[in-house]
Amino acid sequence: MNRKVVLTGFGCVSGLGIGLAETWHSIAAGESAIRRLLREAPTEHPARRMDGPAAWVDQQACRAALAGEDLRALGQIDPLSLHALAAGVEAVNAAGLRGHPALDRRAAIVMGCGSGGNATMDQAFERLYARDLSKVHPQTIPSSMISAPASHLAMLLGVHGPTFVISSACASSAHALGEAMHMIRSGRVDVTLAGGSEACLTPGSWVAWNSVGVMADDTCRPFSRDRKGMVLGEGAAVVVLESEAHAAARGARILGELAGYGAASDAADMTAPDSAGIETAIRAAHEDAAILPDEPALISTHGTGTRLNDPAEAAAIRAVYGSALARHTAIATKSAHGHLIGATAALEFVIGMEALSRGVAPPVLGHLGTDPECDLPLALGPTPIDHRVLVSNSFAFGGLNAVLIGRLSA
Repeated sequence: MNRKVVLTGFGCVSGLGIGLAETWHSIAAGESAIRRLLREAPTEHPARRMDGPAAWVDQQACRAALAGEDLRALGQIDPLSLHALAAGVEAVNAAGLRGHPALDRRAAIVMGCGSGGNATMDQAFERLYARDLSKVHPQTIPSSMISAPASHLAMLLGVHGPTFVISSACASSAHALGEAMHMIRSGRVDVTLAGGSEACLTPGSWVAWNSVGVMADDTCRPFSRDRKGMVLGEGAAVVVLESEAHAAARGARILGELAGYGAASDAADMTAPDSAGIETAIRAAHEDAAILPDEPALISTHGTGTRLNDPAEAAAIRAVYGSALARHTAIATKSAHGHLIGATAALEFVIGMEALSRGVAPPVLGHLGTDPECDLPLALGPTPIDHRVLVSNSFAFGGLNAVLIGRLSA
């Protein structure tokens, strides 16, 4: 059995806005969610100060998007789950599946997260280490678990099928979407809610990421000369996947198809990317989708703006597409919404499919000029396109590579 997998609902939250409409309006207009984040620390704990570029979610607006939902049974909710709930509810409502019998037994939830509930853990550690208290909130463990977003979505939406989280750093939600696709293809389920969530803008996470040495002090400039590194973001994106037959039987509006998925491991280094592993994943995705690399496509790059990632990805893209590359269009949306770590791939896939549907590639922001090692056909302004294929790249620390191929319906 190899059933076609279609897309019937999207939902997302990020610094660009709450919901797909706000997100698309912002990114298509060339607006950036990246701005200075300044959170002063207590005098006695100066190390907790956060000061630098970031792209954060308006938590009040995120909660407002869930105002009609009864969340009491979910207990304490970390922003990690809050983001997932807002995106998940939007996606399911957009698909017209709320309350549908399929959610009971023939649906799955597969989410991708790079880390657990950072805010909850920071609060617990503050009580333990700074205030020398012997107890933390009794719901610290359940609300901070990396699997909490999937469980919370299942509880709210009444999904009783397979429900779990995949964690593979920055490729987490690409792996989640790809494996969810295979669950439908194989006939295990008819519907999956797949995507990712992240809430990493907390003092502990901030200090850890800045200690890696890959953070920019100005903004994210993918594939540009004088780029300085990545910028953290946060948020979530959820996609409703269905078998084509199930979607057609209920008269669903089909937004496109998840046609292919390729995954590979560099097996080389914990932080440095490897072009060979990236190339392998891209080729595998094309093979899975039965789409030749010379078919014009919108390439949603991983594009972190770091010194090592960008040339490695550019080299792999040139190796795969060769002389056909000029017929493609490349975007790098982290320049607008920052790096959402585990949620990035899902958000970039949603934005990419929306770009295909609207016939416009959103601009790569912050570009100062071409780096010869990163020469790609970038959309440096809002660019009209007539592509019907999306190639969405995600590459993670630990050499974990995942590529998704989406396609508009005929």
